[in-house]
Amino acid sequence: MQRALQLAELGAGRTSPNPLVGAVVLDAGGSLVGEGYHARAGEPHAEVGALAQAGERARGGTLVVTLEPCCHHGRTPPCSQAVIAAGLARVVVAMADPNPQVAGGGLAQLAAAGIEVICGVAEAEARALNRAFCHRIASGRPLGILKWAMGADGRTALSNGASQWISGPEARSWVHQLRAGCDAVIVGGGTVRADDPLLTSRGLRQPEPLRVVLSRSLDLPASAQLWNQATGPTLVAHGPEAPALACAGLDQQGVPRLELPSCSPRALLEVLAARGSNQVLWECGPELAAAAVREGCVQEVAAVIAPKLLGGQPARTPLGELGFTAMAEVPNWSSQPVQTLGPDLLWRLSAPAAPMAP
Repeated sequence: MQRALQLAELGAGRTSPNPLVGAVVLDAGGSLVGEGYHARAGEPHAEVGALAQAGERARGGTLVVTLEPCCHHGRTPPCSQAVIAAGLARVVVAMADPNPQVAGGGLAQLAAAGIEVICGVAEAEARALNRAFCHRIASGRPLGILKWAMGADGRTALSNGASQWISGPEARSWVHQLRAGCDAVIVGGGTVRADDPLLTSRGLRQPEPLRVVLSRSLDLPASAQLWNQATGPTLVAHGPEAPALACAGLDQQGVPRLELPSCSPRALLEVLAARGSNQVLWECGPELAAAAVREGCVQEVAAVIAPKLLGGQPARTPLGELGFTAMAEVPNWSSQPVQTLGPDLLWRLSAPAAPMAP
């Protein structure tokens, strides 16, 4: 199962809306005869690839797979039928599929065909690997990661607004890798105006993640790196109150835009989930970041802390107002071990179990 989990991770950032899945086939004598992983949505699933590699050697053997084989027709035929046809004696599964279209149905089909089914091997590791997929299935929204870089004094920019570069090259390289594992990177109009960001993985992922600008006023520059669709796909999202003249200007520039029922993080994530996003990255300013946290659209914070004292009054900080009036109202986030990225520190926090907003 550890090998199957390693294989599953090879598809990171490319399988959405599908989960990450790895599979290993052992022959009747216990020798490894086939491996596979789900490389991209629409391509063969892990089980099919592993069984194809094993061929007739799979008969009477064991399939070890990180997720319950699917039993429904999607872009590909159901894997449960391929597993049954292969003549396997046993299937070992890390976790059942939370997708209501499967949800135990695949395991039931295998058992009905006389195959021994074992479920729950390394389940915690499998769930951690597919936490974004599981979150989208359960909530209807992609898992959200909020990332910021700041000095040791908590500032995210100098008093004049200069913020490039707070962190070092190792941290920036890590951010490119983080983007490569996300389906969309989200900023607000203020970030576009102040930083003119590129928001790509620098080629670590193809295609690049969708670059989303969420803006109520559509007060956006006529020229920006994000408007170059050859570099990566861009979408400007706004509410029904957006000025018609600004909408027409984006249309004339050929910048795709989307009108949401409301200009809010939750409304945006619901649309992105429907479009197949499992995980998104918030790289926005303090007001939008605070709104995303308040609306339960952030499940993890990744704070890069540079060994610098930026100073300044008033302070430029990562988050805007969250609405708390007493310390008893402030929830505790779970802290992960601090990592080093060259001279910088990376501190990751996981959201509390109870959402901050309904």
